[in-house]
Amino acid sequence: MTVERALEAVPSRRGPGPTQGPRLAPYLFISPFYLLFLTFVALPLVHSIWFSLHDTIGLKSRVFVGLDNYVSLAQDPLFHRGLWNSVYFSLGTLFLQLPLALALAIALNSPRLRLKTFFRFAFFSPVLVAGVFIAIIFSLVFNHEYGLLNHILASFGIPTAGLRWLQDDRLVMPAIILTGVWRWTGFNMVYFLAGLQSIRQELYEAAAIDGAGSWQQFLHVTLPGLRPMLVFVLVMSLMGSLQLFDLPYILLTGAGPNNSGLTAVMYLYQQGFQFGRLGYAAAIGWTLFAIVFVISMLQIRFLGKPVED
Repeated sequence: MTVERALEAVPSRRGPGPTQGPRLAPYLFISPFYLLFLTFVALPLVHSIWFSLHDTIGLKSRVFVGLDNYVSLAQDPLFHRGLWNSVYFSLGTLFLQLPLALALAIALNSPRLRLKTFFRFAFFSPVLVAGVFIAIIFSLVFNHEYGLLNHILASFGIPTAGLRWLQDDRLVMPAIILTGVWRWTGFNMVYFLAGLQSIRQELYEAAAIDGAGSWQQFLHVTLPGLRPMLVFVLVMSLMGSLQLFDLPYILLTGAGPNNSGLTAVMYLYQQGFQFGRLGYAAAIGWTLFAIVFVISMLQIRFLGKPVED
């Protein structure tokens, strides 16, 4: 008899083992998360898709119309205006905000700078202010009679008699863009700071030994090292920009003159909560989701993968 068979023949001193089968205890412990997720996330999403296929007036009157809401959106000039304003805001803030945030991050990452913590908090602090207060503050800044911006421009000899920032159709969106840049530049600066601190210092030392100057080090070391963070910031900024609502709504007390400050999310709010067209509002929401999803995938595809948690 082999040793293995002898060991098998020895009776076990253990008591009866647990029954073979699925253990329910782990699933019971994690079930609250899934119940909450299904109740407050998954089911509302599915219901909103079903809602977007109906013509509704309020909560009770509902008629199934299929894809008619989406067809109407393609022909709705107000939705086109709101979507264009959202894209205009996104491009304006990206082209102004990201270079400024990157420049601030590089400056605040310099070992020669003193009081780094103070300056980082100072540039980040606008994010901590509620959008309502920011809109109230900038409504005073953009005031055409006694506003700070016109006062600064006048001190440089620029005529400000016709600069009615919140009343002129042509100046409404630039005013909103400047407000968004002031609010979110410090937020993106923190991301770029984290990316800069993750780049190994040996790479800069090797580039300096090879004779690379500051600009060449920025092009060949800093930018490649920041590429994952740059994609992440681009995607998040795009998503946040296309969801713009509170800032122009409070700053302009509505959509502004001739809907010059109307955004896609503001139009969704008007259709759903002011006019009671909840199905049409749901169609606007899913259309925005599809646009953001496609653009984000294109950014990731051509610029690289974003940073992972």
